[in-house]
Amino acid sequence: MANTGKTVATLLIGAAIGAAVGYVLATDKDTRKENFDRIKERINELKNKLGKKLPQDLEEEIFNA
Repeated sequence: MANTGKTVATLLIGAAIGAAVGYVLATDKDTRKENFDRIKERINELKNKLGKKLPQDLEEEIFNA
């Protein structure tokens, strides 16, 4: 049952990414550049958040296991 949930989640994530890529590529050049810049900023923000939180989360999981 858990594998079914993971499969559905993976398919939904893939569909969302595909829709986002399709939308970005269907726009004109100037809008596409703006969208890519926003996406890059958001990815960098997420990487920074993960970089700060990930070691703590892993440490907690190791000690609580």
